[in-house]
Amino acid sequence: MDSTLAAYMMKQEGYEIIGVHFNYAQRTQQKELECFEKISQEIGVNNKYILDLDFFAQLGASALTDRSIDVPTDGVEEGVPVTYVPFRNGIFLSMAAAIAEKEGAEVISIGVVEEDSSGYPDCREDYITAMQKAIDLGTKDETKIEIKMPLVHLKKSQIVQEALKYNVPLNLTWSCYKSEDKACGVCDSCRLRLNGFALAGIDDPILYV
Repeated sequence: MDSTLAAYMMKQEGYEIIGVHFNYAQRTQQKELECFEKISQEIGVNNKYILDLDFFAQLGASALTDRSIDVPTDGVEEGVPVTYVPFRNGIFLSMAAAIAEKEGAEVISIGVVEEDSSGYPDCREDYITAMQKAIDLGTKDETKIEIKMPLVHLKKSQIVQEALKYNVPLNLTWSCYKSEDKACGVCDSCRLRLNGFALAGIDDPILYV
């Protein structure tokens, strides 16, 4: 939902969108890919990259990529949760930077949310700002790529409200960590999403168990 809203915001600003999707052995990989394809068609994306990162399965260390680790469903985790995938956003941003430089893109838009997230360290504004500096230093002098994080200080309820304002097809988005048929409703991501819709006074259009 967050990444989709970020894309729609960039479209509204007049940018042509290059869609980038990552298959990283996450539990809901097939569903997320299906959503990416449908959303890309909806927003009018012609140029797409679908990147396979199977090393995350070998790495493990996250409930999203290691099926021997249960996805928490009680909502009481403290600190960095077991659904954190080590340095995932850093890897994603590095690959997006390579694509952006090759394509001559001006902006990388990322839907990170710092204030109302699951406590992931790679969703912090300071971290993304540091990645911006790394990209500046690691690309050609004539390459100018700005990382935009338009949602970073929003609450999930505000994201829902903004998504409605930009006519985001929320029925095509997926947040669940566990399931691909119907969302579980009890994992951390589902809880955050459902709470955001509830506070916004809007029904979530996707199906839940």
